[in-house]
Amino acid sequence: MNLLKSLFFAALAMCFSQVNAQKFALVDVNKVLESVDDYKKAQEELDKMAATWKQEISLEYDKIKAMYNKYQAEQVLLTEEQKKAKEEEIMNKEKDVRKLQKDKFGEEGELFRKRQDLVRPIQERVYGAIQDYAVGKSLDVILDTSGSAGVIYYSKEMDKTEEIIKKIKMMPR
Repeated sequence: MNLLKSLFFAALAMCFSQVNAQKFALVDVNKVLESVDDYKKAQEELDKMAATWKQEISLEYDKIKAMYNKYQAEQVLLTEEQKKAKEEEIMNKEKDVRKLQKDKFGEEGELFRKRQDLVRPIQERVYGAIQDYAVGKSLDVILDTSGSAGVIYYSKEMDKTEEIIKKIKMMPR
């Protein structure tokens, strides 16, 4: 993967060096973020929160396991109605715990929302600093080497989208 990334950046560098000498830079955004104390504090808070919720969910699964073991031990003494009631109780408890897990750790869960609240302002600060740096150094493009975002800044003069659209419209069908 690193070889592929290196080859990509080498090819990109050759392209940029041959086309009107655009100026570009590489930035490891993850490394920059990790150097920001507020980011470290936010990560610690998120990690602590996640650990607490994992422990809570683990305890709930332990309760389900205990309920199931008790059911297994008593099963021979129970009527069919009682068995169904116990099985339903166990399944409902498991469903509730899965919902709790999704509410805490799911795509739109509490951890995701908290991460957005804590980390997004820091990311915006970092991207703002990168943009200021690019403008101050007259850079055309800044690429993220951490692999998370790709192009994180480009000068508007580099955007040739409209020219390509015009060219396509002029081409025969």
